Amino acid sequence: MHVRGELADVVCFGFVMSDVVVASISALIDAYYGELRSYASRKLRNPVAAEDVVQEAWLRFASSGNDRIANPRAYLYRLVGNLVIDQQRREQTRLGAAAPPSDHLDVVDETVDTERQLMARQRLALLTKAVFELPPRCRDCFILRRFDDLEPDEIARRMGISRNMVEKHLRHALVHCARRLREGD
Repeated sequence: MHVRGELADVVCFGFVMSDVVVASISALIDAYYGELRSYASRKLRNPVAAEDVVQEAWLRFASSGNDRIANPRAYLYRLVGNLVIDQQRREQTRLGAAAPPSDHLDVVDETVDTERQLMARQRLALLTKAVFELPPRCRDCFILRRFDDLEPDEIARRMGISRNMVEKHLRHALVHCARRLREGD
């Protein structure tokens, strides 16, 4: 950590991020995480899917350059609302409720967009690196939730920690991964 005047900067792999930015994201997560999760849960009627939607919203928020957002709470609600709609559409498609096929299908160019594919690979590499930078217990908690799709109560039971500690680990992982993704952009 370098101190210049009164501002401290976090230096991570050559990238500099102000402690103020990290602290503001953490403060926003502490302030709105629960209410956003409740909102998504009411909309989706599925607390597990709601948790995933809110975590995705925080990742997108933290990697969006949130210092330009005038009203972060409203932005987060809109982001969660849009992700809820996306989740509901995926669920409808999964259940076979998609629109019936049309006789006149548009021809879609199925050539691979190599630039987008490369960018996706780079973001995946950044995310992978960020996950492995996490402290071991935090990393284990994050992997169990995001990749093994375990509910927080099950993670708490398996790891022998409280649900609150699971949520704290998940918030820490979320902030860290979002920061690393933003630094890579």
